[in-house]
Amino acid sequence: MKIYTPKKWDLSGLNGISDGTLEMHFGLYEGYVKNTNLLNERLGSIRQAGKAAGADPAYAELVRRLGFEYNGMRLHEYYFDNMAKAPGEIGTGRLYNALGEAFGGFGEWKKDFMAVGGMRGIGWAIAYCDTTNGQITNHWISDHENGNLAGFVPVVVMDVWEHAYIKDYKPSDKGKYVEAFFANVDWKACESRLP
Repeated sequence: MKIYTPKKWDLSGLNGISDGTLEMHFGLYEGYVKNTNLLNERLGSIRQAGKAAGADPAYAELVRRLGFEYNGMRLHEYYFDNMAKAPGEIGTGRLYNALGEAFGGFGEWKKDFMAVGGMRGIGWAIAYCDTTNGQITNHWISDHENGNLAGFVPVVVMDVWEHAYIKDYKPSDKGKYVEAFFANVDWKACESRLP
């Protein structure tokens, strides 16, 4: 069975996202990695013992929980991977063009993405690329496992759960966090995700 190891990022000194928030956030991410490993281990033991049964509520709950933990782990990796201390500007390239084509201009895409990120509630704002036609669309994902689009590739991923900003901003200042996120987006990392 594959054991996952938490990734490490050197993001100290981001614009508008404090090192204290990052430290707390990295710890939360490590919890998702730990729980993914634990659930895989427990489910593996149940399967090896020949006791996997959909009618067993304990087994069913472990399987359901695994999606939450896996996606919590993976979405945080996308999120931290698409930030950098000194990100470059975006003004040309495949991603810039794809975002502009989908929304009538890069500025229009960014405005829409920021609106999605500023919605009330906890979750994720994700710009996905549909691998069947290359179209990029912005989406709100509530719980990690609810709302992810099958076959779509996450291109720009922003965590908008309160833990991502509550140490730095009041809940009513979520928009300031969204702006801070954009000040740290690593556009090259996002572009590399395009199929």
